[in-house]
Amino acid sequence: MGLKETLQADLKEALRQRDEPRKTTLRLALAAIHNAEIAKGKPLEEGELLGLVAKEAKQRRESAAQFAKGGRQDLVAQEELELQILTEYLPSQLTEAEIETQAKKVIEQVGASSLAQMGDVMRVLIPEMKGKADGQAVSAIVKSLLSKAE
Repeated sequence: MGLKETLQADLKEALRQRDEPRKTTLRLALAAIHNAEIAKGKPLEEGELLGLVAKEAKQRRESAAQFAKGGRQDLVAQEELELQILTEYLPSQLTEAEIETQAKKVIEQVGASSLAQMGDVMRVLIPEMKGKADGQAVSAIVKSLLSKAE
C-alpha cells in the first residue's frame, strides 16, 4: 500500500475513533497531495508524496517556532502534535554522520573542491535525501565539507 492509500486508510480510522487532531492533520496532508496532483495533472509518485509530507512537517516545525516567539503556547502544542502525526509517515531521518558520509561520496563523485561548486553537489545530493533529511542541514554539512577542502 502506498503512502497516499495509507493516509486515506488512517483518516478513515481517525474518523471512526473520533480522533480530531489526527483527522484534521491527515485531511490537510491529503488536501495538499490532491492540490499537487491537480497542479501536476497526474498522480504523484511515492518520492514526491514523501517530499510533500516532509514539506507539511517542515511548515508545522516553523509555525511552532513562530508561535513560541509570540508566546502562544496553545498553538505551539497544536503544531507539535500535528508534526508528531506527520512524522509517523516519513522515513526515519538520517543522522548528521550519515548525511556527511553521503555528502562526501557525492563531493568525490562530482569532483567538487570549493564552495563555488556547492550547487553541483546539492543538485545530486538533494534528490537522494528527499524526505530523509532536512535540506538546510544537508546544505550546512556540504558547505562545511567544501570550505574545509579549500
